[in-house]
Amino acid sequence: MKAPQASVDLVKLSESCRLVAFKPVPGDPWTLGYGHTKGVQEGDTCTQEQADEWLVEDMQEAVDAVLRLVKVALTPGQFAALVDFVYNVGAGNFGSSTLLKCINHADMGLAAAEFPKWAYAHGKVLGGLVTRRLREQALFRS
Repeated sequence: MKAPQASVDLVKLSESCRLVAFKPVPGDPWTLGYGHTKGVQEGDTCTQEQADEWLVEDMQEAVDAVLRLVKVALTPGQFAALVDFVYNVGAGNFGSSTLLKCINHADMGLAAAEFPKWAYAHGKVLGGLVTRRLREQALFRS
């Protein structure tokens, strides 16, 4: 199964494509393309084509994680929202989250309420994460 277009659209909306390595927030790993971090070091660059390839690969990892960790049926909107969420926070964080526990107990209302709690980076609320979580929450509820 591939990443839904709604997930791809959310990632592209939330992650600006950068062709030179940067740190989104001090303390974060070096990042290239649309939030790609694997093996990225200070000074690295990439082409738009490489950024697009990494997006597909990284989104597939998020899809696979959602399929592996979620034990109940999801609507297309719920699945798409979770793929974006996992793309951003990682499978490990999702795997140990209250959000996942709520989903696997089929309490989708409580699960939806969890999204805004994930708007922090290094103990500080980030406006971009607030916006992203509200978009994910809306898609999850659709």
